[in-house]
Amino acid sequence: MRVRLPDLWSPIKGWLHAAVAACLLALLALAAPACGQMSTQSDDGGSSTGGVHVAIHDAQNRPITAGGFVKSGPIVFQDVAKQAGLTVWHHQMGTPEKQFILEAVGSGVALLDYDNDGWLDIYMVNGSTYDAMSGKATPPHAALFHNNHDGTFTDVAAKAGVTNDRWGFGVAVGDYDNDGWPDIYVANFGKNRLYHNNHDGTFTDVAEKAGVTLSNWSTGVTFGDYDGDGRLDIFVAGYVHYDLKNPPAPGSKAVTTHFCQFRGVAVMCGPRGLQGEGDHLFHNNGDGTFTDVSVKAGVSDPNHYYGFTPVFADFNNDGKPDLVVADDSTPNYFYRNKGNGTFADDSYASGFALNQDGRETATMGLAVGDYQNDGLLSIMTTDFSDDYKVLYRNDGDANFTDVSYQAGLARDTVPFLGWGVGFLDFDNDGWKDILMINGHVYPAVDKQDWGTTYAERPLLYRNDHGKTFALMPAVEGTGLAKVISGRGAAFGDLFNDGRIDVVINVEDGVPVLLKNVDANHHHWVELRLVGGPKSPRDAVGATVYLTAIGMRQREDVISGGSYISSNDPRVHFGLGDASSAGSVEIHWPSGLKQKLVLPREDTIYTVVEGKGIVGQR
Repeated sequence: MRVRLPDLWSPIKGWLHAAVAACLLALLALAAPACGQMSTQSDDGGSSTGGVHVAIHDAQNRPITAGGFVKSGPIVFQDVAKQAGLTVWHHQMGTPEKQFILEAVGSGVALLDYDNDGWLDIYMVNGSTYDAMSGKATPPHAALFHNNHDGTFTDVAAKAGVTNDRWGFGVAVGDYDNDGWPDIYVANFGKNRLYHNNHDGTFTDVAEKAGVTLSNWSTGVTFGDYDGDGRLDIFVAGYVHYDLKNPPAPGSKAVTTHFCQFRGVAVMCGPRGLQGEGDHLFHNNGDGTFTDVSVKAGVSDPNHYYGFTPVFADFNNDGKPDLVVADDSTPNYFYRNKGNGTFADDSYASGFALNQDGRETATMGLAVGDYQNDGLLSIMTTDFSDDYKVLYRNDGDANFTDVSYQAGLARDTVPFLGWGVGFLDFDNDGWKDILMINGHVYPAVDKQDWGTTYAERPLLYRNDHGKTFALMPAVEGTGLAKVISGRGAAFGDLFNDGRIDVVINVEDGVPVLLKNVDANHHHWVELRLVGGPKSPRDAVGATVYLTAIGMRQREDVISGGSYISSNDPRVHFGLGDASSAGSVEIHWPSGLKQKLVLPREDTIYTVVEGKGIVGQR
């Protein structure tokens, strides 16, 4: 086991922890901006895990989180949500004042082809209100937007039976019964739902029968076959143990006032100072039921950290899915799959628990991807304002190094409070870029001169051949200049044109659909994988290597991620100016390795395990 410098600093708290450690380690990493921006003020309450940074304003004296726009430049995204018919639906979560933490963290979004027509549909999770929870008002409904194949969508949630009608947070998609139709797990405050796909455009909630309801506050979800039996299991992250009848008000029995302040201003309490909620791993029994094996498997979260976004993926390339969990204001979890039905907690040893300063971060979302095209999955995380967003580079065998400053991702992200995040090749040049969705949790920030705002713009970073990232300009009137209270986000090819689009669930607002309108004419290819008898039918856990344009790219079929959301289950590769689609090597969850030559570029292929290409679009 190697010793990491952050581990040596992890006991340091308070000002020394936040300021001196940050400066020293930033200098060691040639990251002087982190040191220069840190003030001597610190804050141990609420979600803040960094220090306090100097406010940054643009030329018009706007906080940079809602400013810094340019009049001309490359246009990458346009918000087409209204034209697409998505703005008929509205997210609602508690009250505008955000007095309690239950109201503040927003909801996720999932992309899935629920009717198997070859086009991605959109599931938007909704929150709730106190009146709805007490039966005094009609609860807000989730939305299932059916893709009409013409750029528009129709909400069919009521007809499909997936309105949820509970206080919703996270969502993930997986075919848990291997019948060839995607099912939906929704994490709620209260009982969770497992919507079984009935193959006729409708779903049935089977969570009670399946034994996966739980009872308090669940957030993120991920499906994965952790034991290699060919059936998808379910991992559910827990956040805060919350009592509606005794909410955590300042000075109450639930929390002390110290944890109800941000920069000296009174705000909602938590999560620090509140009791955390444990995590749960449900083993698929193959008969429609699941067994809670959290403790036996070693992933129950005995520390009761504040869990948000989990993901099953193979980080050490041993053919077994490991498990990572983004934790708010507490160390992140990295669980290495031991291959015997249990996991080893390698959170600190792997380097994923803390950032380079030896600090836990208020981690909200995480993205998994091979941004260097070296065959290794790295992790990008989002966190609170006054803290940089962290890129954990995989150096091999699931050993991670925080390279945020070296990669050019840290300095500009400090004022932003990040949620949804994804690795996406927006310009199809063969290199994975990064998009972060932002928005603060405290409405009070708009009344202060802190250089941050409640509604914030997204941040898009272009990958420079796996070495560094460059921030793309926010051109006025385009998607990157959209100032919103963003939360969950899902990434996928909604229009089957080979370009990755983004759907954002906006806190107390209407959805945003960032359509990819980048001017490039690069080629691409996508694969929809269908697993064989010994793999999950939807191929969750499969790894695909594509060799073309002089490089070898990697994509994985993953359920969950971003911020408590679920992305396009198809794998996507940018091909640049290549004149051929190249070849792929598919590592199926069963262990089978299959090589194929792709006939042509700019095509979506359906590939069945052991058979090859059976369809194309």
